Amino acid sequence: MAFDDIGRRDALKALAAFGLAGAGAPAFGAGGSNPELGPARPFDFDILTATAERMSRETYQPPRFEGAEILQRIDFDAHWRIRFRDDATLTPAGPAAPVQFFHPGRFFPAPVRMHVVADGAAREVLFDRAYFDMPKNSPAQALKSAGFAGFRVMRPGLDPDWVSFLGASYFRTDGPFRQYGLSARGLAIDTGLPRPEEFPRFSAFWLGAPEREGEDLVAWALLDSPSVVGAYRFGLAKDRKGGGHRTDVSARLFMRKAVERLGVAPLTSMYWFSERDRVIADDWRPEIHDSDGLALWTGDGERIWRALDNPTSVTTSSFLDRNPKGFGLIQRDRRFADYQDDGAFYDRRPSAWVEPRGEWGKGAVQLVQIPTHDETFDNIVAYWTPERAPEAGEALSFEYGLSWIDRDPAPDAVASVVATRQGQGGVPGQPIPDEIDKMIVEFEGPALDGLDRESGVEPVVEASGGVILDPVAVRPVVGTDRWRLSFDFRTTGAAPAVLRAYLRKDGAPLTETWLAQAQTQRARRPRR
Repeated sequence: MAFDDIGRRDALKALAAFGLAGAGAPAFGAGGSNPELGPARPFDFDILTATAERMSRETYQPPRFEGAEILQRIDFDAHWRIRFRDDATLTPAGPAAPVQFFHPGRFFPAPVRMHVVADGAAREVLFDRAYFDMPKNSPAQALKSAGFAGFRVMRPGLDPDWVSFLGASYFRTDGPFRQYGLSARGLAIDTGLPRPEEFPRFSAFWLGAPEREGEDLVAWALLDSPSVVGAYRFGLAKDRKGGGHRTDVSARLFMRKAVERLGVAPLTSMYWFSERDRVIADDWRPEIHDSDGLALWTGDGERIWRALDNPTSVTTSSFLDRNPKGFGLIQRDRRFADYQDDGAFYDRRPSAWVEPRGEWGKGAVQLVQIPTHDETFDNIVAYWTPERAPEAGEALSFEYGLSWIDRDPAPDAVASVVATRQGQGGVPGQPIPDEIDKMIVEFEGPALDGLDRESGVEPVVEASGGVILDPVAVRPVVGTDRWRLSFDFRTTGAAPAVLRAYLRKDGAPLTETWLAQAQTQRARRPRR
């Protein structure tokens, strides 16, 4: 794993005892040093679910950990120097999916109990500092029984890891291009409200062999927080054909308390600026973001692209739906020249696409955007929230697939948005208008193939909190397969305008629906 990338994501903010009776002897290998294990106890997803339900009727117990002051000294630099020893690597699912553990530190202080599962029995992997190599002057040398902070799954031969679970309920993969970027979470609670959000955490994991075709490893997890207890099953599948990894998620939630906003299948990413809004940043690179848009496939079949932005204040956008087909935070811009960063490689950052299973009913995909001054903080969150907030004592269940891929599945019937640009409005050579900006949206896809200026392609552009100014123009971009929509707009108040646009022919849509929140460039001055 890229430890420097983990260290910069201190937005990964931050044990109830778990006891089962029984016997059994899990069969697993290690890379040469067999860790000490606890007693064998019966285990499966039903047992974990029953345990979560029981715990939800009990008072929440916050995690306890050794040496809080020492852990604070294990900052980014100190943490990446602590390495799990290769010869202590575990193989609970065989040599195709070797597992290593993370040591706790400033950003991941709470211990996470780790277990291996085989033949219906689980045994806890007991912490031993000897599993880690660290400098003699490392602050961690003073910790005796710190516990593990999380785990990562390596490629065969330990070259390198492709998925990691670390911090609260965060997890992520390196996607189809072997580059970490955005993260997923087990659950989000009260995100984007005018008070601190609650961060449930995975307090224990169980790792075992695949149970379904295509899986490389199964990870079960116990999620715990003041408001909810959950049992999770993650079917982890490594990419075999260059298309990205797959995570199949089953979640059983038991509410300790009512919550105002429950975020299911949450995704967390970073957006600082792009070709649209360079005015807000003073940086030598053309763009910096892990994702450039939220893609939606509604229950009615509409395809929507919501361009991300870096707002001047926290904003929450809700996209009402019923039984959504999919949503995700997507990186569509894949050209290195658009980033020019050969260290962070933003052109290689994965996209994450959520595919709900079963009927999720009425609710909304919500997009929360938080202002940021640089690239070191995750400031974008997207998740599904049910129409009705859950009450204390309620049980909920969700199943979904999570694909870590190049981009969202391209729609068959309509073209996709491939660029959003914004700048000074007006006509070259004419007086520059005050408080008016120009928006450029570009589309590409088979639905536009073979069309020209005489084909009857029409733009549809609407604004809420703003005014669209004539002329509105659409035309093919010379020398490309793209079509370009351009229009001027101005806002009618202090808040950003909400813009909506698509192309149609003979009354039928040719493109997905483009959405954006937009302020004029003068309002989007650099922030320090």
